[in-house]
Amino acid sequence: MLELGQNAGAAPAGDLIKDGSEATFMQDVIDGSAEVPVIVDFWAEWCGPCKTLGPMLEAAVTRAGGKVRMVKIDVDKEQRLAAMLSQQGLPLQSIPTVVAFHQGRPVDMFQGAVPQSELDAFVAKAAALAGDGGLGEAVEAAEQMLAEGAAVDAAQTFAAILGEAPDNAAAYGGLVRAHVAMGDLDQAEAILNGAPAEISESPEIEAAHAQIELAKQAANAGPLGELRAAVEANPDDLQARFELAQALHAAGEVEDAVAELLDLFHRDREWNDGAAKTQLFTIFDALKPTDPIVLSGRRKLSSMIFA
Repeated sequence: MLELGQNAGAAPAGDLIKDGSEATFMQDVIDGSAEVPVIVDFWAEWCGPCKTLGPMLEAAVTRAGGKVRMVKIDVDKEQRLAAMLSQQGLPLQSIPTVVAFHQGRPVDMFQGAVPQSELDAFVAKAAALAGDGGLGEAVEAAEQMLAEGAAVDAAQTFAAILGEAPDNAAAYGGLVRAHVAMGDLDQAEAILNGAPAEISESPEIEAAHAQIELAKQAANAGPLGELRAAVEANPDDLQARFELAQALHAAGEVEDAVAELLDLFHRDREWNDGAAKTQLFTIFDALKPTDPIVLSGRRKLSSMIFA
């Protein structure tokens, strides 16, 4: 397997980290990510957490040995670029926001200050997109099996990947989700609890944890028709609205579930110790960061929080 820095497509050492602008964004990020994954740090001079996160992120990118590049965008200096990207679905209302691009598309992101271990995991995941000896293709194949309902085959493939790379977060999370799909929540939890410490806070593991939580809720979801009727009869019945959102998600109506939770948050953001926001984050964590439901939901939630 290729080690970090040994890929023939790695970026030149002197070109790893640079300041970006609207004029260079297409070349440095969109076109550049076709060669090597590009991590974009959206920051501002007045942002304290940005000044802490930036050097930590630069260090992680440097340690990746050329398998990723980093572009820093000052959102105050590049307001028009930030506005355009926000209109296209990137939630830039809160900074720092860090987005990984690959093949011209955003593939992963996080917001706010995070510990160095999470930064390292984020960069490693992006770096893996540049080439990993075929494991990436195997993970994609297993994900396709899972999407097509072949959960047992997917589990076997994820397990085989972990036999070669025990700390592969994508395969570990996939194995957990495969057992969730098979309805074996006890085994899914056991696998999750055994995740190596170095990947325990990775997005893939967080997604698997969220899917277990949502699967447990689905098992106890109330009758969808009755809950709809209860909310229609009394729109201010927040408990009924929350249970309706859970039932909608259990029925696969994820976008409608998010809409109900946003409505609940708008009516009373502190209800039940902020249960609406917590549930929204659980749903967002269970989906891919670039899922349109996540991007739209995060943007709407941010607009309410900062209104």
